[in-house]
Amino acid sequence: MFHLRILSAAFCLGLAALLPAPTAAAPLPEPTGRVILELAGAIAANNGNSAARFDLAMLDALPQRETVTRTPWYDGAQIFSGPLMADLINAVGGAGSALRVVAINDYAVEIPIADIATYPIILASRLGGQPMSVREKGPLFVIYPFDESPALNNEIYYSRSVWQVKRIEVLP
Repeated sequence: MFHLRILSAAFCLGLAALLPAPTAAAPLPEPTGRVILELAGAIAANNGNSAARFDLAMLDALPQRETVTRTPWYDGAQIFSGPLMADLINAVGGAGSALRVVAINDYAVEIPIADIATYPIILASRLGGQPMSVREKGPLFVIYPFDESPALNNEIYYSRSVWQVKRIEVLP
């Protein structure tokens, strides 16, 4: 049992090393539009009340990725786009072991940092090039690259694909 704990700790440390090292996060501007996301917890940069608040324009200013994938929630492959979760966490100087992602309805799940180090997970703000409404599971939706990595097609990763995201906490 002791050896398993050591191996597990070494594995997690090795995966954490795959993420770009957090740099001194640039000061975050104040959002000028409606705030659609708040990041808190183990972050270095904020723009009020120990949290980093983002409007859609601020999220759009981050590098964007398009993911074409099938999901259990839509018919056929869909085009999702938004920033990589890793880029978002780095933008606020986040450093931790997991992310606690919270939806508008207070559904919450933990996503291990290892996931964002291993897969190009995006925080989708667009579906088919259009901003996502709450009715379409927006304004933000955690999207794993299900078609690129078929091993992700199971209940563990489906449960981590939070839609209607409002808050992300970086856990130490």
